[in-house]
Amino acid sequence: MNDKWSSSPDKISALLPDYPINAPIPIPKDGTWPSSVHVFDADTIAALHAAEITGRPLLLRGDPGTGKSETARAAAAAAGRPFVSVVIDGRTEPTDLKWRFDAVARLADAQVTKKDRALLGERAYLLPGPLWWAYAWEDAESQLKEVEQKRKQEQVRPGIRPDNWNPKSDRVVLLIDEIDKADPDLPNAMLEVLANLGFREPYGGTEISCFEATRPLVIITTNEERELPHAFLRRCLVHRLELPDERGALIDWLVKVGVRHQEAPDWQGHCSEDVMKQAADYVADAREHLADTGRYLPGTSEFLDMIKVLAATPSSKLDERLKQLKQLALNKGGGRHR
Repeated sequence: MNDKWSSSPDKISALLPDYPINAPIPIPKDGTWPSSVHVFDADTIAALHAAEITGRPLLLRGDPGTGKSETARAAAAAAGRPFVSVVIDGRTEPTDLKWRFDAVARLADAQVTKKDRALLGERAYLLPGPLWWAYAWEDAESQLKEVEQKRKQEQVRPGIRPDNWNPKSDRVVLLIDEIDKADPDLPNAMLEVLANLGFREPYGGTEISCFEATRPLVIITTNEERELPHAFLRRCLVHRLELPDERGALIDWLVKVGVRHQEAPDWQGHCSEDVMKQAADYVADAREHLADTGRYLPGTSEFLDMIKVLAATPSSKLDERLKQLKQLALNKGGGRHR
C-alpha cells in the first residue's frame, strides 16, 4: 500500500477531500461545460473516498441525466482540483486518451514547398491528450509550448487544457465520459495505462507518468448503451446513480434538482416550485406509461428542458405551455403519449 495511506484511519480520513453532504456545490463554467450546482449524497461521497484510497477508477452507472458527469465536476470543484475531461464516441481510439497526432496539419505542411526549412518532425504535431495532462501537467504544458514554437503558431490547443489549474493541487480529477459508446477494445486498452500510472509517447519514447501520491481521481461514466468487458469492470469500483422509483419521491427529487439548477449563474428566468411540480408530475407520468415498453424513458434532462422554457414563459401562458411541452419534451420514442 502507498505510504500515504499506511497510517491510522484518522490520518487517512484527514487526507480525503471533505465533500459536503446534501449541501449545494457551485460548479464554474469550464470550456463547453456550463456552470451548475450539485449536491452529494452520503453513498456517492463514500464511493469517491473509496476510489481515492484504492486508486481504482470509479465507474458511475445509470440512466442519462442522473448526474454522473456532474458528479466528477463537483468532486473537482469541492476539492479545489483541476478538472480534465474527454467525451468518448464510436471513433475514439485508445491512443486518443494519451495524445493526438495532428495529421491534417502535417499533411498540409508537407504539401507546401518550403525551401527555407525541411518538414518538421512528428513531435511538432503531437498534442497531449487527457491522460497526459492528468498524469504530468508540466510535461504536457512543455510539449504544447514546443509544438507552438516549432510550428510558429500562437496557440495550438487540444481542447482539454484545464482553465482552473492550481499548481499546489496534488491530484487532478479526470472524467472519461460515456465510455459505453467506445469500441470494446478501448476499455481494455485503458486498464494497463491506468494501472501502471504511465505510458510512453510515440516519438522519442519519453515516459509520461505520475507518482502514486499524485494519481488522478479517475471517474468514468456509462449510460448502459453497451455492455462493458468483465475485465474492465473487475478493475473498477462501481457506483450506480438512479432516479427514485416511487412516484412521489421522484417528483420531490426532480423539484430539488430544479431548485439547485436555478441557482447556477447562467440560469435565466425563474420557475416556481408549484410549476416545477407539475412538470415533474408529467415526467413521472410518462415514465410510468412507458415502463416495460423498451422505449426511451424521460428523466432529469427532459425535466430541466421543460422548466427552462417555463421559466421564460409569462404566467398567463403557463398552462398552455405545459401541455405543449408534455409532447415536445417527453414523447421521444415514437407513438403518442396522452
